[in-house]
Amino acid sequence: MSQNLSQHSGIKKYYHLMRPHTLTASFVPVLLGTAASKIFLTGAEASIKISVVLAMLLASILIQAATNMFNEYFDYKRGLDDHTSVGIGGAIVRNGMSPKSVYNLAIAFYIIAVILGIYICMQSTWLLIPIGLVCMAIGYFYTGGPYPISWTPFGEIFAGFFMGFVIVMISFYIQTGTLSFYPALLSIPVSITIGLINLANNIRDREKDKQSGRKTYAILVGKRISIMTMAILYIFSYVFVIYLALFKPYGSILWLLVLISAPFPIKAVRRFNKNDTPQTMMPAMAATGKTNTIFGLLLALGVYISGILGGL
Repeated sequence: MSQNLSQHSGIKKYYHLMRPHTLTASFVPVLLGTAASKIFLTGAEASIKISVVLAMLLASILIQAATNMFNEYFDYKRGLDDHTSVGIGGAIVRNGMSPKSVYNLAIAFYIIAVILGIYICMQSTWLLIPIGLVCMAIGYFYTGGPYPISWTPFGEIFAGFFMGFVIVMISFYIQTGTLSFYPALLSIPVSITIGLINLANNIRDREKDKQSGRKTYAILVGKRISIMTMAILYIFSYVFVIYLALFKPYGSILWLLVLISAPFPIKAVRRFNKNDTPQTMMPAMAATGKTNTIFGLLLALGVYISGILGGL
């Protein structure tokens, strides 16, 4: 049995239930928004509030992990997952966890995230409460409810906007107490790389998803156009960062560190073009996750260092 279809027990099954390879989409925006705040923090407020950063990181990871659990629960309930399914956590269909326990664990993660959110609000503003609740609702209704977002062509947009733009802006705000076009611009390429993780998943699963009645972007336009879309958006993301680094206020050549990550999206596109079965496309999908991780971390690092140096 392949690694993607292997069974897990003990702590391992909980680890895989959270689908750790997707969690990069939850912490990269937090780090980027926090790094962006460094340029705006001056004088007595020059230090980043580490406790707030950690609370935001943990809350984001818990919400993302809970979203993955809801995904597994609802896909199982709708009969979409079985022991042959590729790439899913597999806690229910292979690892013997009860659907109820998966659902309850997701709810528990949400409750902890709310507690962390209250602490964050105490350090910033209570206006974040409705925003956080909306983000949590999106996580639930991504696969839950009568009309799951993941069944529509808009899953990538929702994922990129709420996990990218919204989290970057919140992370920036809780450090600075202000909003700015600067982190909003920086969030665009990261929002794209997050959305492309979803697109990669939908390209891989398009045949099985089509049989279930889903109408994802990958199903509606087909594999070839989906891969072209992925390639174009990756190119745009890198060009946009270059533009911000060289021509916009606060820009820095240090932001060009993101270019080091360029081999990963190239691998993703090439591997999707070369392979056509869910199993053989797994390396391509992994490359999209690595792109988001390396791209986002390098951008956050460049932004943070440029904030310390006052631009370069």
